[in-house]
Amino acid sequence: MRSRWRRNADGDGRAALSEQAVLAIVAEQLSEMSGRPFELENGRVKGPGSTAVVLAKRPDHAGGDGHLDLDFVLNVDRPQDTTITDCVAGYGESPEAKVRQAVEMWAGTTVSAVLELLAQNGRFAAHLAPDDPDGLPGWHAIHGGVIGWGTGERYEAASQWLGDHAVLPDLAPALTGEPFERHHLIGVKVFFGSTDGTDTAEVRVNGRVHPAASQALRDIAWPRTAGSAYARTFILLVHGPETH
Repeated sequence: MRSRWRRNADGDGRAALSEQAVLAIVAEQLSEMSGRPFELENGRVKGPGSTAVVLAKRPDHAGGDGHLDLDFVLNVDRPQDTTITDCVAGYGESPEAKVRQAVEMWAGTTVSAVLELLAQNGRFAAHLAPDDPDGLPGWHAIHGGVIGWGTGERYEAASQWLGDHAVLPDLAPALTGEPFERHHLIGVKVFFGSTDGTDTAEVRVNGRVHPAASQALRDIAWPRTAGSAYARTFILLVHGPETH
């Protein structure tokens, strides 16, 4: 697949991918992952049924060539109620390599949870019942995959830890407030890691940083290693608590 390119604003001639090229990579990845066609259509990636993926434009959340703001819309006729928002950054030697890695990380975490929400067969992600000790009390959780990256001998330390430890119970006391009044569908991104003793810990709820949950994540004793080790996952919360 040939990618379109445009000259960067600083004129250095590096190949920065157009939106069309980014969406083509998204369509390719989702088609391969799901086994169903996702195709470019009118500036978005059209999926089966009423689904679509769009590149979001968030001026307050810009990034470099490898940073993507992606919205997976479950029902294009009701985007305000059915959009799963996320952001991701990829790394590589070229803008295309960065975008491809970003899309792969997004697909392996966020999209795996979304596809499982649609399929309901355990193929793409794990289900945690509202009373599951590894889940979030009162919520049915669909836990997407875990992706890790880093450098050094223990570059997989963060992702191995996240794969072996249930993080939702540790975050549960902090996962409160206005976003959780939306009882139908909530997206929770968990991203953490360290580089030579400098920690990063971020929890986003419906695309927005959740300060209390991010601090709770930072306080967890996940492994800090020499070099760098990072991990991310994505969890969909559905079937909210009954209200009386």
